[in-house]
Amino acid sequence: MGMGPVQGGAGDEDGFDAAPMSEINVTPMVDVMLVLLIIFMVAAPLMTVGVPVQLPKTAAAKSAESKKPVVVSVDKDGQAFLAKEALPADTALARLKQAAAEDPGQTVLVRGDKDVPYGKVMEVMGLVGQAGFAKVSLIANAPSGGAAAAAPAPAAPR
Repeated sequence: MGMGPVQGGAGDEDGFDAAPMSEINVTPMVDVMLVLLIIFMVAAPLMTVGVPVQLPKTAAAKSAESKKPVVVSVDKDGQAFLAKEALPADTALARLKQAAAEDPGQTVLVRGDKDVPYGKVMEVMGLVGQAGFAKVSLIANAPSGGAAAAAPAPAAPR
């Protein structure tokens, strides 16, 4: 009694039925996702606000922000910026009031270059307070050279 091909079946020449594969191979997709994750983890710290300033160091704890804050920067020449847009002295208050009208409860982060005189940073903070923002914080680097930390500053009197 010998083994022969199965009779009556729709098999191939070896006698085995070859059904189409109905499974999805997810291994290549997982590999691509891991590569993309690594790329974004490396690229994310390189995406900064845009105005180059040398931040002073502080030991203050980092503050947790729930929404994207308004960033006002003062570069080493004393020029103020709202995000990446220059704030000329004559239109700065009007532009900040316009931003405050959109969301008065918004937090404002003030970034000042370490070589800028203290008075210039205080002028900018005064303008932010006059514009109607109640939450104003200063940004500085951690002493170990880590990520930027925001130290809450008292709100400007109205």
